Amino acid sequence: MTITQVADVIIIGSGLAGLMAAEILSTHKNVIIITKSNVECSNSSMAQGGIAAAIDKEDSWSDHFFDTIVAGSFHNNEAVTKLLVQKGPEMIEKLIELGVNFDRDNDGNYSLGKEGAHQRRRILHAGGDATGKELVTKLIERVKKHTTIIEHETAIDLLVSNTGCYGVITHTQNEQEKIYLAPHTILATGGAGQLYEVTSNCEQVTGDGMALAYRAGALLADMEFIQFHPTMLVKDGKAYGLVSEAVRGEGARLLTEQGTYLMDGKHEQMDLAPRDVVARAIFEQLSLGKPLFLDISSIPDFQSRFPSVTELCIKAGLEIEDGRIPVAPGAHFMMGGVVTDEQGQTTVPGLYAIGEVARTGVHGANRLASNSLLEGIVFASELASFILSANRLKAPLVVLSNRDELKARDFELPNVYEIQGLMSQFVGIVRNKQGLETALQWVKSYEKAIWNNQEYRLKIDEKTICNMLTVCYFIISAALERTESRGGHFRSDAPQLDSEWLQKSLYWSNRQTNPVHDVQLKDDCKPMVGVKS
Repeated sequence: MTITQVADVIIIGSGLAGLMAAEILSTHKNVIIITKSNVECSNSSMAQGGIAAAIDKEDSWSDHFFDTIVAGSFHNNEAVTKLLVQKGPEMIEKLIELGVNFDRDNDGNYSLGKEGAHQRRRILHAGGDATGKELVTKLIERVKKHTTIIEHETAIDLLVSNTGCYGVITHTQNEQEKIYLAPHTILATGGAGQLYEVTSNCEQVTGDGMALAYRAGALLADMEFIQFHPTMLVKDGKAYGLVSEAVRGEGARLLTEQGTYLMDGKHEQMDLAPRDVVARAIFEQLSLGKPLFLDISSIPDFQSRFPSVTELCIKAGLEIEDGRIPVAPGAHFMMGGVVTDEQGQTTVPGLYAIGEVARTGVHGANRLASNSLLEGIVFASELASFILSANRLKAPLVVLSNRDELKARDFELPNVYEIQGLMSQFVGIVRNKQGLETALQWVKSYEKAIWNNQEYRLKIDEKTICNMLTVCYFIISAALERTESRGGHFRSDAPQLDSEWLQKSLYWSNRQTNPVHDVQLKDDCKPMVGVKS
C-alpha cells in the first residue's frame, strides 16, 4: 500500500547542508527530512578538519578566493566561488548564533588552523578534530523540534511531471513503498565515496542523489573530478578512518620507511600541497610496495588536540607514543555532480541540490581543504532564501497507477565489492585510456541497470547497485573524454594540463530538450553529452 504525505519542502539527506536548509526553512514551511539511515549518519558528522572562512584581520576574502581557485586548477566558476568566500564570515556568525562553540586559545581568540593549499590560518574547529560532529549535533537538536525527520527510508526515484519535480518515491526497510509530495524537493545526499574500496565516506554514500537527478532529467557535470584524501589510516590493508589534514597543518609530515620526508622537493608547500599532489605522491610510493607513515612526533599534546584521530589509532592497535601512523589515500570528495546555480536550482524546476551532491562550480577540479562545510552552509542559506521568496504552486495530488505494472527484475547485477574493485583498479588516483575503456566496457554490460531500472520492481539494495553503476558510467565516460590531467583527474597517458580544456566542462543529460540554454548538447544516444566553455 502506498502512503502519501504532503509537505512544502522535502529534503533528502541529513548532512550539514540539508540540516542547515531545514533550520532556516522550517520556521516558515512544513519541512520533511528523509534519510536512508539515522539522522546522525552523514559524511558531515565525520568531518574532522574544520570550516574555512576569512575571519582573521590579516586575512581577506580575496586571499581565500585565490587559494580556492589555485587548488581547483582554475576550473572554478569564479562568480560563485566569490560568493562562497565572501559569505563565509557571515555564515560563521550565523553558526555562533545557533549555539556552535568554536575552539579558542588561552587568550579567547579563535584557534585558526592551517591546511593544505591555504596560504593563511583560517580553519575554525569545534571539539578539536570533531568539527562536523559538533555542527551536525547542534543543528539536529534545533531542527528536530520543528521538522519531521523520517529515518531508515531510501529514496527510490523522484516524481517528475512536464512542469518539474513534485516529490519522491521511497522504500522503508521492509520494502514498503511511500510517496511524498512537495513543490520543492532538495537533494542533500552527499557524494559517492563508496564506489571505491578505500574511502573516508560513510557506508550509505553511494551516489544516489546524482543517479536520482539524472533519471529526473537534471544535468550532471564534472564527474571525472574525484578528490582522494591523502591520509587515511590504513593498516594491514584495512581502512580505519580519516587522519585530518589539520594534523599536517600542525606540523606532521609524511615519512618513508627509510626516514626521509616524502614531499621534500615535490612541491613548494611540501606536506601542505594541494590534495591531488600529495595523494599522487603517496600513491606512487605505495605502488612500489613501500609503506608510508605520518610522523606526528613533533605535535605536543596530540591526544587532546586530535581526540578523533587518537581514537582511530587505538582502534587500529597503534601506539600513539610511536609517533607514526600508517597512511594511504582514499576516495573523499566529488567536485562534480548535479549542476546548480548559486541558489541551488537544478535544471529541473522544483528540484534543488546542495552540499556534495551539487556541482556549484566552487571547487573546480580539486576542492580546497575545509571548503566543504562552508559550501554546505552557504548554499543551504542561499537556497532557503530563494524558496522562501518563491511562488511555486503546491504539488499536485497524483495517482501512480503504473507502479503496479512494474516488471520483475530479469537482468543480472554485480555486487558492491565488484564495483569497488573495478573503480579502484581503473578509475582511481591515476588513470589511463586502456584502463578506462576496460572499465567502461564492464559497466556497459549492465545497461538495463543504468538506463531502464525505473521499469522494474527493485529492492533497496538492487536500486542502490543501479545507482552506483549509473554514477560509475558518468565518471568513467567523463574521464575518457577529458584527455588531460587537472586537479582530481590524472591521466598517466596525458599527464599535462591542456589549455584547450581550460574552463571546459563535460555535461550529461537524458533530456532531448534541456532548459539550460547556454549548454550545447549533442545526441550521443544514452546519455547526451556536451562540452561547455
